[in-house]
Amino acid sequence: MPAEWARHEATWLTYPKNPDSWPGKIETIYPSYHLFVKTLAECEMVHINVDDDTMLQHVKKELEAIGTNMQNITLHIIPSNDAWCRDHGPAFLVRSAGECAPRAIVNWNHNAWGGKYPYDLDTQVPVRIHEYLISHLSPFTLFEPNIVMEGGSIDVNGCGDLLTTTSCLLNPNRNPQLDQDQIEGYLRDYYGVENIIWLGDGIVGDDTDGHVDDLSRFVSPDTIVTAVEEDAWDENYEPLQKNLRMLNRCRLANGKQPTIVELPMPDLVFYNNQRLPASYANFYIANDKVIFPTYRCLADNQAAYILEALFPDREIIGIDSTDIIWGLGSFHCLSQQMPLAEVKGER
Repeated sequence: MPAEWARHEATWLTYPKNPDSWPGKIETIYPSYHLFVKTLAECEMVHINVDDDTMLQHVKKELEAIGTNMQNITLHIIPSNDAWCRDHGPAFLVRSAGECAPRAIVNWNHNAWGGKYPYDLDTQVPVRIHEYLISHLSPFTLFEPNIVMEGGSIDVNGCGDLLTTTSCLLNPNRNPQLDQDQIEGYLRDYYGVENIIWLGDGIVGDDTDGHVDDLSRFVSPDTIVTAVEEDAWDENYEPLQKNLRMLNRCRLANGKQPTIVELPMPDLVFYNNQRLPASYANFYIANDKVIFPTYRCLADNQAAYILEALFPDREIIGIDSTDIIWGLGSFHCLSQQMPLAEVKGER
């Protein structure tokens, strides 16, 4: 699996429409979501899954109204339960050499983060995407490991290393029949990695049981950015400090210690007396851009400066996620990159 900064052929999204995911305020998320799509379409192709032709025409009209480059938008009638394409969509792989198909997708099982929500339609999304790819683009191998795995639970650098958390991958609501060694075997076999870096718990309000894309992310082959809470009284302080200590002790596949860069946490975000999992680590690395969530606080600027230093070759764009995070995810959770057939590990 290439790193996210490797050149994309496209980004895949699933259009949000489930009012149960944003109770009482789903209509408020669309200005930010549509801006996210428009920003992506400025630098790469965007594929969007919709439920039916009525939704297709509606989405097309909404995107046209804000001046989206519609030549870079393809809408697919692929029904789903929810919008979190990072988790229900396929994982894309590239083959380093050989005569077989140069790319593949992994159709992991999806159980809605431990059976928390309906997921009957979401489980069909990777197969439907595979059907489209092999009929319209080029050969794509389909792998089906038959275990539960979500895209937001892992992060890779394309050079043999993978980040994940014990709180998610070892949670009995995912694969109770597998121990840590067996899960590591699946990660190595199906992501093409050598070295697995385990972190601990996730942040407060995260219904995924600790997805790593809210915590720590590779930003280059040897650099990891990690969320850190400065307020010692905050519930996130100790879990994030523990993860920081783990990262400071870890080694990469090449034996070297990674550079660790601290990323602040935003001010607390509450809705209906519920604390939401707001984090700047849920950014998405697109072609020529990094799109990160903002939360209407001063820490937005600090996060932007840090990301600008980490990605000097890309434009850093903040988009308001204060309403989107009521769905308990943000831009990285909503998206899945499809790499070019030939990619390089270096940025």
